[in-house]
Amino acid sequence: MRENLRKYLVEFIGTFFLVFTVGSTTLFGSSGVIPPIAIGFTLMIMVYAGGHISGGHYNPAVSLAAVIRGALPASQWLPYAVAQVVGGVAAAFVVNYLLSPQNYQLGAEFSLPGLIIGEFLFTFALCYVVLLTATSRPVSGNSYYGLAIGSAVTAGAFAVGGSICLGAFNPAVAISLGIMHAAFWKMTAFTVVVNLLAAVAAGLTFKAVTYNE
Repeated sequence: MRENLRKYLVEFIGTFFLVFTVGSTTLFGSSGVIPPIAIGFTLMIMVYAGGHISGGHYNPAVSLAAVIRGALPASQWLPYAVAQVVGGVAAAFVVNYLLSPQNYQLGAEFSLPGLIIGEFLFTFALCYVVLLTATSRPVSGNSYYGLAIGSAVTAGAFAVGGSICLGAFNPAVAISLGIMHAAFWKMTAFTVVVNLLAAVAAGLTFKAVTYNE
């Protein structure tokens, strides 16, 4: 039980800092390349920090992909997801506290086809990269898994984030964007569903492209 609580705490902390970085860079006036790089770097350092304890998922979609791949017991998905969402929501409330209400931006609106395609592709890419670099036995113990995972999010943020879709690639981030008034709840709901479907696709694809795993 104590070991599980340690894992949940690590997932809470990592997701908190990921969402706080998303909120602080996008809502406090940062522009250009700063938000995608800061968000990707935050995920990278948290993956390196907590990967050996909890797996460093910080994302219910990644945890779901890990369940399908067999790297996380199915019974652990809900506790992981709860810890991740609570960490993200806590960060969102801190951002809301720091940001004056008059500075809130109106939630972003996207076309539904674009949102589905953008969120699906890069959530799939993120989960696929996590499974192949951080859970695959042939590359066990490598030193680049955190860089690869953080870079996947950075690439997605540059490619589709804010222009085609929310660029969440993570249900916990999507929910937190709604709380931070950076996304309409309709967009958030679609994003959460698409993220989870992409995670399932990534888990099944991992099984199809690997063997003896």
